[in-house]
Amino acid sequence: MNRARFIREQTRLSPARLRPDISLHLATRLTPLWQATETFLQIQNIAPPFWAFAWPGSEALAAHIGCNTALVAGRRVLDFAAGSGLAAIAAALAGGAAEAADIDPMARAATRLNAAANGAKVAVLHGDVIGTPCRWDIILCGDVCYELPMTTHILPWLRGCAATAQVIIADPKRSYAPRAGITEIARYTVPASRELEDSDSREVTLMRLMPDDN
Repeated sequence: MNRARFIREQTRLSPARLRPDISLHLATRLTPLWQATETFLQIQNIAPPFWAFAWPGSEALAAHIGCNTALVAGRRVLDFAAGSGLAAIAAALAGGAAEAADIDPMARAATRLNAAANGAKVAVLHGDVIGTPCRWDIILCGDVCYELPMTTHILPWLRGCAATAQVIIADPKRSYAPRAGITEIARYTVPASRELEDSDSREVTLMRLMPDDN
């Protein structure tokens, strides 16, 4: 399957809610992917299309970067579990050396398309970065604590990275987000779709993850 062509055909280039200066290939009510059934996705051999939506966590990160460009300018930035790549694109536009990591090849393809659409230089990494040595100054995590198995898999590595990097997790009140060893940075209210969330908006807390010894 030509992933880039599939993404273009199934989505529409649309502005992010809190960063309308950034456009992403998103599923909307007017695009086929929004109405796709689970059977359709299985036939196309793709995972659930998390990459086709600007989730509240990544929206909040992008907004925060837009208001605090010094946070990432001139620094090595990783958008972890990048999805659409929104946080990486925001970091690149603010002058950061941005990389994006996602284990889903569709997400990687979407990030490349989205970065190109915004004239942003984003290096897309292949494979799982969990367990690799930390070589970034900032790691941005848009919404990664929505399932217990994933959270228990990633948090030890992220806390290890927090010894040398600033690790920021955007939490839209997910059940498995860490409640200890964190420092709150900011809060954002992000408009949401009831097809994806249980309300018309989500309050997202940006929090810095502390290393194990704190």
